Amino acid sequence: MHRFFQTTVLLLMLATVSSAGWSASVKQVRVWPAPDHTRLVFDLSGKVSHKLFSLANPERIVIDIDNAQMKAALAKIDLAKTPINSIRSGKRGGKNLRIVLDLQSKTQPRSFDLPPNDQYGHRLVVDLVNAGSAKVQAKTVQAVTAPSAAKRDIVIAIDAGHGGDDPGAIGPGGVKEKVVVLAIAKQLAQLFEREPGFKSVLIRDSDYYVGLRNRTRKARKAGADLFVSIHADAFKNSKARGASVWTLSSRGASSEMGRWLAGRENSADLIGGVGTLSKDSSNDLLEGVLLDMSMSSSISHSREAGNYIHKQMTGVAHMHKKSVQNAGFMVLKSPDIPSILVETGFISNPKEARLLQSRKHQQKLARSIFKGIKTHFTRKPPPATYLASQQQTERQSSYRVARGDTLSMIASRNQIPIKRLREANGLVSDMIRIGQVLQIPAS
Repeated sequence: MHRFFQTTVLLLMLATVSSAGWSASVKQVRVWPAPDHTRLVFDLSGKVSHKLFSLANPERIVIDIDNAQMKAALAKIDLAKTPINSIRSGKRGGKNLRIVLDLQSKTQPRSFDLPPNDQYGHRLVVDLVNAGSAKVQAKTVQAVTAPSAAKRDIVIAIDAGHGGDDPGAIGPGGVKEKVVVLAIAKQLAQLFEREPGFKSVLIRDSDYYVGLRNRTRKARKAGADLFVSIHADAFKNSKARGASVWTLSSRGASSEMGRWLAGRENSADLIGGVGTLSKDSSNDLLEGVLLDMSMSSSISHSREAGNYIHKQMTGVAHMHKKSVQNAGFMVLKSPDIPSILVETGFISNPKEARLLQSRKHQQKLARSIFKGIKTHFTRKPPPATYLASQQQTERQSSYRVARGDTLSMIASRNQIPIKRLREANGLVSDMIRIGQVLQIPAS
């Protein structure tokens, strides 16, 4: 009995020594498939050093982690909708861990470390960028730059905030911002798809992360006329409540709340692993002036659209502020696309958290945002769009030629170029006859 006790103690001591020899362990592996890439997040017990490289024939990604061990159940990971056939691991050189991703096809890998935050500890993130995604994007750009010349749709880019490894704010009962805002975004997209003259583009259509700058890049590649980012607010005081509408302020936020919110949303790029954007040093004064003009125009249109949205939302939700607010949200900083951020309510408020999970309330919010945007573009349709064409047709009047009339006189009275009057009526010369009905295009 005494010998058995000694043996047991010795085995426990050896196990403790062995366990203490590892600097870190992989506790869990999470996979987030997206349309253009697949993200793997390795949850770690501590900070690690790693190397990543690719092998061909067959295609594999190899990740070597120094002084670590595998604790995650790799066989239970769902690899559906990813380019990964399987994930396996083994020892390499004693205490080093080797993880191998067996692939269906070639990908472009990238990796980075993330420090602990409120939700997670140390993480190693590996992105597998789909081969050929750049070609697909190039085709999209070509398609956007050559739309139907006269009657293109107005494109609304709808951005559901956060996603994937970034849950956003978490409310009572564990309700996640990323889930709520995606549901609202999808309903908003459906409303625009059913509306003649509009087309919606979802920046993300399921649970994966898109970097803040990549969100505006996706909107630009889709030829967006407006970018609207959907979020749910949070604050340390659970009594804070109300929806709000935000546009970009080049001079910073319009309130302390705005500054706090901007900092919270912009810090999400640390989770996404996106580096800072550096301005091209070759830009000259003219480029700076043009950029400033473009940004001013974009902010002006953003505020006009934001005012209509705010007015519509007042009928379905308590508004945190009485007017559109300004802040330095990173997703609003596109100089060529009018951009709006809508906070649909405070998910940290128990009552509003319940409302935000209600499909009926989500539909009301989506419809109010839809009505606000539609009102803006009905009053100011972009040139060469279906909506602009329809309005021009509706405004076009007719005139019956009287004795003494000339084509130039009729054009002058209606303040339109005589060439345009000829084109509107298919005239090859300036000859007209008494009683002839002319179509007068809008001035």
